[in-house]
Amino acid sequence: MNDSSFGHLDGKHVVVTGSSSGIGRAIAWELACAGADVVVHCRNRLELAEELAARIRGIGRRAEVLSADLGQVDESNRFIEDAWNSLDGIDVWVNNAGADLLTGEDSQLEFDEKLAKLFSVDVAGTMRLARNAGRKMVEGRGGVILNIGWDQADRGMGGDSGELFAAAKNAVMGFTRSLAVSLAPSVRVNCIAPGWIQTAWGDTASDYWQQRVIEETPLGRWGTPEEVAKLARFLASSDAAFITGQVINVNGGAVR
Repeated sequence: MNDSSFGHLDGKHVVVTGSSSGIGRAIAWELACAGADVVVHCRNRLELAEELAARIRGIGRRAEVLSADLGQVDESNRFIEDAWNSLDGIDVWVNNAGADLLTGEDSQLEFDEKLAKLFSVDVAGTMRLARNAGRKMVEGRGGVILNIGWDQADRGMGGDSGELFAAAKNAVMGFTRSLAVSLAPSVRVNCIAPGWIQTAWGDTASDYWQQRVIEETPLGRWGTPEEVAKLARFLASSDAAFITGQVINVNGGAVR
């Protein structure tokens, strides 16, 4: 399964939060295909997480499944320790988990409820995990941390969702740059900023949004989780050894 010419990760130990579905699932699978052993994380979709872990084991890599609500301090701290112990150290930590406010029950929450939930997971959760994982990496063998931003966070999008996600993801992107300075030179920290990616929300998007994606994306289509995962594989590998503190868009060339 390995392509030795790109993103070699043989023997690396990886955590991908929020990896039971969507972009996180694609990243976990891609890194396993690159040779890594993977901690698959979920909050409550245990069946999907176990399914992915079985698939990873099927290609000869080790996979462990851990569940935790990363919006809770105690659960986040426990998760870090459990992840470290499950694979005897972590080399790559991917903070992909985020509150899903666009589909399901949470899409019906009031604005203030959405705000609290989004910041507890996407901002506080990401910062807590990255800082604590980073300290362990500095004390150990070094490593890589990848966060997930949003390509439109610094450009703006109207509406409640645009306001919420712009605030949260700008926080993550700014934090990434600062943490990269704090943890250098032994730990690299970067942020991937996806654009219009065909995940669960994209699968149910209205005709208006389908057309808007095509019009706003120079490449004229949705991106795929697998295309985001390819960048994660590169950034996690030694091929990206001189890249840190960067926010890199995966958005089909969209500039507005």
